[in-house]
Amino acid sequence: MTAKDIGTRETTATVRVRADGRVDEESLAYLREKVGAALDRPGLPPVSGDVRIVRATAHHIAQPWSAGAEIRVGGDLVVVHAREATARELADRLHDRLRAATERVAHRGDTTRRTAAPPPWRGGPQK
Repeated sequence: MTAKDIGTRETTATVRVRADGRVDEESLAYLREKVGAALDRPGLPPVSGDVRIVRATAHHIAQPWSAGAEIRVGGDLVVVHAREATARELADRLHDRLRAATERVAHRGDTTRRTAAPPPWRGGPQK
């Protein structure tokens, strides 16, 4: 098992990437790069968490690579899972899902439904 910490460049994010099974260093480095790219964006609250990569040892499995990420973005928990046939495809899929999930969490307050002005019975403008 390999356990390493990565930090994204301009944030205080710390994400630990762990690998189980026969995972080569090149695949692990590419995965770290993709996770860092998904989480290294301006406007995100502090990010921390774990990403776990597993490669199945059975040869008959169609998608032997799987990943699970539990990332805390500010006060919210983002959980992402992915399964693919190759390590590169897994890293790309995990990047897409992680980016989409963190976008939803980061902009959750922007999408709440609000009226332009409060209704008249709550002190809004009288007609």
